[in-house]
Amino acid sequence: MEAIRKVDQSMLFVSEPNPFMFGNRNNDSSNPTWTNKNWLKSRFHFSFAEYHNRRNSHFGKMRVMNDDLVQPKRGFGAHPHANMEIVTYVVRGKLSHSDDQGNAESLGRHCTQFMSAGRGVVHSEFNASEDEPVRFIQMWFNPRKMNMPTRYGSTQGDPGALQNQWQHLVSDDDSSFRTPVKIGQDINLYVTVLDENKEVDFHLRDDRQAYLLCIEGTVTVSGIDADEELTTAELTQHDASELFGDLHISVRAEAPGSHVLLVEMKKDGSSRFA
Repeated sequence: MEAIRKVDQSMLFVSEPNPFMFGNRNNDSSNPTWTNKNWLKSRFHFSFAEYHNRRNSHFGKMRVMNDDLVQPKRGFGAHPHANMEIVTYVVRGKLSHSDDQGNAESLGRHCTQFMSAGRGVVHSEFNASEDEPVRFIQMWFNPRKMNMPTRYGSTQGDPGALQNQWQHLVSDDDSSFRTPVKIGQDINLYVTVLDENKEVDFHLRDDRQAYLLCIEGTVTVSGIDADEELTTAELTQHDASELFGDLHISVRAEAPGSHVLLVEMKKDGSSRFA
């Protein structure tokens, strides 16, 4: 098995659904602030919604990674979830959330939101801005236990904590890590923003695997495995890579403001390339 497998953005399924889905109005073709002709442009990393691919249904315990771009005054109306650990990371703009548990807030760049859907929750996500799109990465993880109590929480973004270093944002409830977000699954999520030519390292243990997403910019990912063999991949915005330990990883920015997200988990060998 290759230690680094590049998932080129051309391999992602791009969804631009009907504007009437989730209660939206017609697309606003006359609004100059819209950056996409459709209210939603979503890149699916794994089989989801209208994209059906049994060979690409998950990566470890990660069931969904959607890269969503929602235009102003549009969003996802009230809809249900159950028995899923959901983590959302806001890239830019502001995402407004409300649910039937009484939670309501708007989250901006670098903010992280989590929702342990458990026994069931109904929520909505909306871009309330008049003139700015919102982009966010939403990830779903299969829970350790079914039908647990519903939980919701969020953390405000801290640019200093992730500049040229990994910020450990999410960890397992059962772990000793002290992170802003804890969920009911063996997952660790890290994020960084790198100045040009800066790099960060990560050791992926032999029993672990990871999924790395280049959110913005361009990076070179290098890995040295246990046999001291070097593998590299260049990733630009929307590219990703599958990583398998034992692996010493270096992520180097080839452009200023390169923005990277890493999800690390127990190795099960799952891969879109299998």
